Amino acid sequence: MNMMGNAQAKLNQYQRDAILSASPARLLTMLYDRLMLDLARAEEAQEAQQWSVASDNLLHAQAIVTELTITLDTTAWDGADGLLALYNYVSQTLISANIHRNVERTRECIRLLEPLRQAWHEAAGDVPALAAQQAFAQPVGELGIA
Repeated sequence: MNMMGNAQAKLNQYQRDAILSASPARLLTMLYDRLMLDLARAEEAQEAQQWSVASDNLLHAQAIVTELTITLDTTAWDGADGLLALYNYVSQTLISANIHRNVERTRECIRLLEPLRQAWHEAAGDVPALAAQQAFAQPVGELGIA
């Protein structure tokens, strides 16, 4: 393995370790950060008519929204059903954005999700230290959140 390959392997290992040792709150913010990165990349690619790049990013964003949807505990709080409805709407909107190559649908998802990303970051800063030490049960490495 050359030096560049070795450095990349070390970086990948560091990112995997960071994910595996992250608190549930940190994992959630990492997912949202990656989701917003995917959407920004998709928007840029759609504007440039780079449809395969846009599609790849929209598909990855859909995978993250699916992960957020299936891990949402709708019995945990009163607003969970509303969040679930939003995730379902965003999922359908991302599909439409991809199929119809519609940058406005991508932008709509960004407008809907950015305030949530910010709110989760703020909430994660308020999590007690004990809760931050809990392990997250679902593997997320395949979502590429690092």
